[in-house]
Amino acid sequence: MPGRIDPRDVIAGALAAIGSGALGFVVGIVLTFAHRLWTPWGVVIALVLAAALIVGMRLATETRIPVVATTIGVLAATALLSLPGQGGSVLVAADAQGYAWAFGPTLVGLVATAWPRRFARAADDRMGQ
Repeated sequence: MPGRIDPRDVIAGALAAIGSGALGFVVGIVLTFAHRLWTPWGVVIALVLAAALIVGMRLATETRIPVVATTIGVLAATALLSLPGQGGSVLVAADAQGYAWAFGPTLVGLVATAWPRRFARAADDRMGQ
């Protein structure tokens, strides 16, 4: 039946979203710590790596769900580590580097999610699929 949803596809999609979100969270933690290491290149490197992960998810998957989950994972880690610690110190300060790190992955995630899958569909059409 053409309109029927296979439960295995639903489970695979859910696992892909959970795995993508977890990967984004771990990468977000590492890059949140790393974005302050080498001023100003640390934030540039962190943004390039986060963009590579998010855009790579968009290119590697057919749906947008893993892209959104990865972006949410990166942003959740950044938000969690932006909160003041016991002594009042923060990892993401309210300066140009901190704002770039806080909003950069958001912008990349929005663009990657909105980007059309036109190029992949055109390649599939040429191959007869």
